Amino acid sequence: MAERTLFEKICSKEIPATIVYEDDRCIAFNDIAPQAPVHILVIPRNPIPRVGLAEPSDESLLGHLLLVAGKVARAEGIAESGFRLVINNGRDGGEAVPHLHIHLLGGRPLQWPPG
Repeated sequence: MAERTLFEKICSKEIPATIVYEDDRCIAFNDIAPQAPVHILVIPRNPIPRVGLAEPSDESLLGHLLLVAGKVARAEGIAESGFRLVINNGRDGGEAVPHLHIHLLGGRPLQWPPG
């Protein structure tokens, strides 16, 4: 059996996190190394290693994660000024934890292209 990821341990509350939203399908919490004034991770409770490995059966969950990201952006007061959603996939994409997660970034002007 593979070792559980850091994010699975956060979902089960074995590791503390500042949770800003949760429901039966996902959880959203502050990133421990924020890259913007608002930097929140939205993750599914049921781990998908990365977006490139998502299955057709994950379609509803993937849509739910995006809707939750929008809801959290509104709750954090950054929806009107703007925000960015980032999903890293694989080593070259910057993925650090093999558990699909959406970075919600905002609270300052974000440059393009991102690094």
